[in-house]
Amino acid sequence: MNSETLYERLLIFGQRCQKLVIILPKTVYNFEYGGQLIRSSSSPGSNYIEAIEATSSKDFAYRLKVCRKETKESMHWLILIKSANETIEAIKKEADELIKEVDELIRIFTSSILTSERNQKIIK
Repeated sequence: MNSETLYERLLIFGQRCQKLVIILPKTVYNFEYGGQLIRSSSSPGSNYIEAIEATSSKDFAYRLKVCRKETKESMHWLILIKSANETIEAIKKEADELIKEVDELIRIFTSSILTSERNQKIIK
């Protein structure tokens, strides 16, 4: 997967999370969970841009770790949204699909981080 394809995937992920938040019932917990999901799901894309523009391999790996961390946080909020809205099938379905996407993104970031760190050791 090239960097443009991964960035596009992160952008779509953030947009899908945004659309999910829009359809959430207006409850106290959904306002909180939704706001947190908007922040955490939009962060990997912007941090990935920072990773691509990194000035060193160490900075690149650090930025990818931030991407992974924010993606994992999105998983947390999606699970809470799913459980708080368990009687609404459309929300549960979309949350499940987004959770699967998060799992794949975490695997991609983890693999990229390991490769980057391995390459740093070879260069030294």
